[in-house]
Amino acid sequence: MATITRENIGLLNDKLTVTLTKDDYLKGFETSLKKYAKTANIPGFRKGMVPTGLVKKMYGQGVFSDEVLRKVEQEMNAYMAKEQIDIFAQPLPLENDARVLDMNNPIDYVFSFEIGLKPNFDVDLSKFTATKYVVTVTDEMINDEVARLQTRFGKMTEPETVTNEDNVLNVTFTEADAKGNPIENGITKDNSVLVKYFAEKFRKNLMDKKKDDVVLLQIKKAFEDKEAETILADLGLTKDDSDKYFNLLITKVGLVEKAELNEELFVQIYPGNDQIKTEADLRNEIKAEIEKYYAQSARNQIQDQIYHFLVDHINMEFPESFLKRWLQNGGEKPKTAEEAEAEFPSFVKQLKWTLISSKLTQDNKIEVLPEDIRNFAKMQLFSYMGNQLGALGDNQQWVDDYANRMMQDKKFVEDSYHRINAEKLFDALESQVKAKDETISADDFAKKLEHHHH
Repeated sequence: MATITRENIGLLNDKLTVTLTKDDYLKGFETSLKKYAKTANIPGFRKGMVPTGLVKKMYGQGVFSDEVLRKVEQEMNAYMAKEQIDIFAQPLPLENDARVLDMNNPIDYVFSFEIGLKPNFDVDLSKFTATKYVVTVTDEMINDEVARLQTRFGKMTEPETVTNEDNVLNVTFTEADAKGNPIENGITKDNSVLVKYFAEKFRKNLMDKKKDDVVLLQIKKAFEDKEAETILADLGLTKDDSDKYFNLLITKVGLVEKAELNEELFVQIYPGNDQIKTEADLRNEIKAEIEKYYAQSARNQIQDQIYHFLVDHINMEFPESFLKRWLQNGGEKPKTAEEAEAEFPSFVKQLKWTLISSKLTQDNKIEVLPEDIRNFAKMQLFSYMGNQLGALGDNQQWVDDYANRMMQDKKFVEDSYHRINAEKLFDALESQVKAKDETISADDFAKKLEHHHH
């Protein structure tokens, strides 16, 4: 009868030793051989009529080894289930019995494995108080959005000359030397650029220019860093090429005439909303939308605070030597000790969150049902179509068919499961924590969001 012994060899690190007697595996070996004989395809014999002795001679050693190892795994799994041992990953084999598995010499075998044990820990959110940021929506923010909407729904005109920074220029970049002489086989690229995207000091060089005029520029002087990076990327260049010169040929001068603030514009911006009659109505609606956006962002930020409180304040020990060894040998590709050491800090941080979220999911009885994933697929389709599913009329069957197809996509189902589970979990946790309001500017709030990690 198989026996298993357990020995502690380090922090949350045990050794399991499985001893098999020949009686534990011989019967299974003989049964496996007979099954193999029934399915073996050997020239000269009808299928299912191959003598067991011949099968044993040809394939017996492989079947024997498989049976011994299968029995070891079976015994170890049964032991861990009975003892309720909660482990990381899979057991790692240690130096095992040096004697070769030999079907002609059945004996007792000893196999040893190293296991990493999951730590015990408590989660207590009762002492945590989150900060709920309330972003101040200023007149300037509303003005900027009104101006953006007027431009978006405005009319493109073609003035004769460049007069202000809102002009749109269709241009051709042609690589040149410092004197404006085109470089043979140099870069030539069409683009469309707002005058305001050029560096402020350079804009004066564009004023009063018209179609077919040429302006010589050097990328690093004509654009600020961010815009220069975008232009260089479009030209197929890098930051190291910012000192290159280009002739800028203006092929078209454009200007968007902003839409007037009247009911015609209000209907374009908010079709179906007949409550917006005046500029004041429009500004109130825009303010409400901005406040709604920041309220949702503030919720996300509270969830980020919860995440960091849990990860940073819950003390947890790990079987480091086991996990580093598992990092080296447990994946698809073996890693060096140096690679495992370098990956370990981020690996442990993610592992810590996995343990915490798993415990909280269980404690809060969070469930993700197939219908949740199906509805998520429908909402995703709704988003893809710009929230205009109404355009489909009564064709609900088409939406259902899309959801059914997505439910057959294993990756989509897995990704959706994790996303929905996280949303449900954080919704539950948010309802359990205290929060105090703090008024903040949009710029300062944006800095907070830069630290959003989970």
